[in-house]
Formats: sequence, structure tokens, C-alpha cells
Amino acid sequence: MDLEQRITRLEDDRAIRDLKMRYLRAADAKDPQAMRDCFRPDARILFEGFPDFDNREDFVAIYEQFGCQPGIFDIHHGGTGILSWRDDGSADGWWPLYFHNINLAQQTVLQLGVEYADHYVKMDGRWWIAESRSWRKSCVMQRIGDDGLLHNVAIGTAPDIFGEN
Repeated sequence: MDLEQRITRLEDDRAIRDLKMRYLRAADAKDPQAMRDCFRPDARILFEGFPDFDNREDFVAIYEQFGCQPGIFDIHHGGTGILSWRDDGSADGWWPLYFHNINLAQQTVLQLGVEYADHYVKMDGRWWIAESRSWRKSCVMQRIGDDGLLHNVAIGTAPDIFGEN
């Protein structure tokens, strides 16, 4: 690669990292429009514990239904990703994630270790998430008891369906 290509690669790398963090921040901020703007319209979204999605609108609708409710407090803390480049100029990314959720309606606290594998494409001068897969690596689910204390519900393996307890 010549110097101009190397600079472009660095700019693209930064743009993809910013895109992933915008997605995670949109999830925490309960901002469906910002989340929608991270994905291509025909994005494939395959998150363990959720149905598979072949477009961003269906995914965002489920996010709004479950994640944008009063009494839901989320933190998506993304780790340093690893990016690789395909011959066609698109990119793949792997990201570790720590997810923390407080659900007042269910009286639960959930902590997950998650990994993401994403595919990114550049169109019209900007990067998009074209595909995102995630799987759970670890889980601590606790219920707030009548005594006000946290009681373990699941440790190690998460329930098959997100939110099931």
C-alpha cells in the first residue's frame, strides 16, 4: 500500500470503531433513530437469544419494544475490537462486550459477557454495519428479593431466551 492508501485505511479503521461505539451508545441512550442509522437497511442481525433479523427495521422495532421501556437501565461496554480487511474493501470486526442490565419491572439484574462478529461495508462515503452476530460467553442473572437483596438465578450459562428467568 502506498501512503495515501495507508492513511485511508487508518481513517476507515477509526470510522468503523466510531460506528460500533455509536451503536452501543444508541442502545444505552434508548435512541432508536441513532441505532437505525448504524445498520444498512438490509442488515442481517443474528444475536443469540433473539430471533434472526434480515433488516434493520424489524430489529429496531424489537429493540424499542424491550429496550426503550421505563425502568430498563442498560450499559453496553465495548472492548477494543480487532478489524480485518477483505479484498473487496469491506471489513470484519470482532468485539468483546460487557452488558449490564437492570430491569425494574422484572426486578432483575443481568450481567453478560458477549462477543460480536460484524461485517462492515462502505457505501456513499460512510461505513455501515451489514451484518452483526453476537453470542453470550457468560452470565450472572440475579433477582431482587422481597428482602431487597440480590439472589442468584443463573450463573455461567444464560437462559436460552433473553429476558427469560
